[in-house]
Amino acid sequence: MIQADVDLQQYNTLAIAARAAHFARVESRDQLLEVVAFARSRGLPVLPLGGGSNIVLTEDFPGLVVHLDIRHLELDEQEGAVEVVAGAGENWHQLVMATVERGYGGLENLALIPGRIGAAPIQNIGAYGVELRDTFHSLEALHVATGEMHTFSASECEFGYRDSVFKGRARDQYIITEVRLRLPEDWYPRVDYPALQQYLRDHQVDSSGLTPRDVADAVIAVRQSKLPDPQTIPNAGSFFKNPVVSPELYQKLKRHHPDLVAYEVGSRWKLAAGWLIDRAGWRGRMHGPVGVHERQALVLVNPGRGSGAEVTGLAREIADDIRARFGVELEPEPRFYP
Repeated sequence: MIQADVDLQQYNTLAIAARAAHFARVESRDQLLEVVAFARSRGLPVLPLGGGSNIVLTEDFPGLVVHLDIRHLELDEQEGAVEVVAGAGENWHQLVMATVERGYGGLENLALIPGRIGAAPIQNIGAYGVELRDTFHSLEALHVATGEMHTFSASECEFGYRDSVFKGRARDQYIITEVRLRLPEDWYPRVDYPALQQYLRDHQVDSSGLTPRDVADAVIAVRQSKLPDPQTIPNAGSFFKNPVVSPELYQKLKRHHPDLVAYEVGSRWKLAAGWLIDRAGWRGRMHGPVGVHERQALVLVNPGRGSGAEVTGLAREIADDIRARFGVELEPEPRFYP
């Protein structure tokens, strides 16, 4: 089950050719317990890897990479809600489509997000005004150091904007094996994002009678028009979080840039990172084998199969430039390993 010296290029959507000292594909909790015990007995670090769509491998990984392929999916109508139970290896988009095809709403705005469901809570994935935490119930995870299983409620996951406890104080301590969601029966469409509104107008869709499938179809079409397919052009989706700034900085930027794209969030303002990067002239620029996508400045691409160091180097240059031009700090969305 455990292999030595495995190339990870096919296991990450940026197509970075890093290697794992040890590698294991697991399809069950028992297999996971076995390979993690192997790593623990040898003092090896463990890296869980699903679809590899939100990770930057900066160099070879010296421990055990666990490729999670635990698959099961249950949809159960309960009083006032629909419960979804999925193994960590289930494809996220396929799970979304399985719900909307049955007429269940709640996940449709998250259609076509790449990756597997085990990674979804780590990032608290979100798109078009909806986040995973809106429908999250709980998850099961293996504690790597002890081999014990733990259940995490929504509050224990400490969800934030593209953030959770698994990116903070519990980073690298747990491997998620199963996720439970609860979809409300009193569903209503959330299509107030400008891109979705424009799509509905362009296609003369009556927003008063939208179904979950209608919204999913609109989201898929908008995403396909803006974002490259990782199978065609290696990428990790949106590379930077949309920065949240003070009202003072927002007003200062707005005076100098009247067309600044921003959204009010409580007492602060969320800026469109893609707009900042585009305005700084980075869209479509290549730096050797890596670059910025020609249609979406928020996406870094790796068509030349560059190294993790080349990807992180480009990201650092962009962040430094945005800081110098706008006084705004950009924070990457993907996780970096080692």
